[in-house]
Amino acid sequence: MMLMTLSGLEQRIKSTALKKGARANFIGYADDFVVTYASKEAWIQVRSATPLNIKTVRCDNHEVYSRQEVKNMRYTHLTENERYMISALRKQGISTAKIAKQLGRHKATIYREIERNSRYNRHFKRYSYQAWRVQQMARNRLRRSRRNKRYSEIDFRLPEALLRLDWSPDQIVGYLRVRGYPTMSHELIYQHIWNDKTLGGTLWKHLRQSTKKRRKRYNSKDSRGRLAAKRHITERPAKAEHRKEPGHWEIDTVVGRGTKHCIVTLVDRMIGYTFIGQMDDRTSESLNVRMSKIMTRSDLPFKTITADNGTEFHGYAQLEKHHNCLFYFANPYHSWERGTNENTNGLIRQYLPKRTSMSHVTQKLCNEIAHKLNTRPRKRLGYRTPTEYIHAHL
Repeated sequence: MMLMTLSGLEQRIKSTALKKGARANFIGYADDFVVTYASKEAWIQVRSATPLNIKTVRCDNHEVYSRQEVKNMRYTHLTENERYMISALRKQGISTAKIAKQLGRHKATIYREIERNSRYNRHFKRYSYQAWRVQQMARNRLRRSRRNKRYSEIDFRLPEALLRLDWSPDQIVGYLRVRGYPTMSHELIYQHIWNDKTLGGTLWKHLRQSTKKRRKRYNSKDSRGRLAAKRHITERPAKAEHRKEPGHWEIDTVVGRGTKHCIVTLVDRMIGYTFIGQMDDRTSESLNVRMSKIMTRSDLPFKTITADNGTEFHGYAQLEKHHNCLFYFANPYHSWERGTNENTNGLIRQYLPKRTSMSHVTQKLCNEIAHKLNTRPRKRLGYRTPTEYIHAHL
């Protein structure tokens, strides 16, 4: 129990303090002292029981600092010397509050420091505060701090080069980090892109733009031709469903504007490897010819292929017979059942935008686009590219 002088406590300070009552350590001001209470309720209890003209009051559960002591308190990070002082004083059995007074710090600062950095010592079977270890941890935190990062234009040269290959910022960061290169956050790369755009740069043009407008189909009926005895997507093997092995593919066609020309895309569900084929029209005959060329020239396995209900896939039985694979068909207008293929088509639209004609598209251009996609790092592959995965495992 301590004796505390409260003479001259201003009513204005009292009302202000009430507004700040939600703070963990409540501060009340007197003429000569700064008094920190454990809570607002403790302060109210003292003031309600003590008229303002009373010169002294006895109160528990508080700390008293002179105004000069408060001015001397440093609101900075603890130094290495202070950490060694904390360690030494704790070994002497000195309380945390007394350590705080001796260092000129608020006791809450010392409490947080000890609680945050104490580690369990198996030898002594108790928690201990080791100054050398705590200082090392503090340096590591400072090194990782964003405020400690300063990047020059040279640091952005490699991310810019990869951006021009149409890689996303997340792919760039993951690819460089896995290979041990110094890197930055993908948010910082985005900031750099928009700053570059403000200055008239063109990096933003290499970001993927999603311009596809979607609409829900309520009670729509599938007007396309129906196939008898086709396999439903629910009959697909578990390894295909859960992406447990390569060789399970999704297929789709992408049409242009104004002509019959289109492309067919084939994507492996596990590794994301992509084939793109050019077609003069969207018929089952053209599709079978192009698919046969793709599957014959590739050494990759083709175990299952999941398609939608388009009429171009009505000749699937011939492909099954000649290439020893099985076709499965999704529900009508359930594009999310072929999410891998839908996502890949969105990436292809970066090079072949919607509402543009595909009459100019050649197989050479299709191969170039597929090469770009297959040499992009994928998060699900540990930021390796599909091509790297194939060379390592297949």
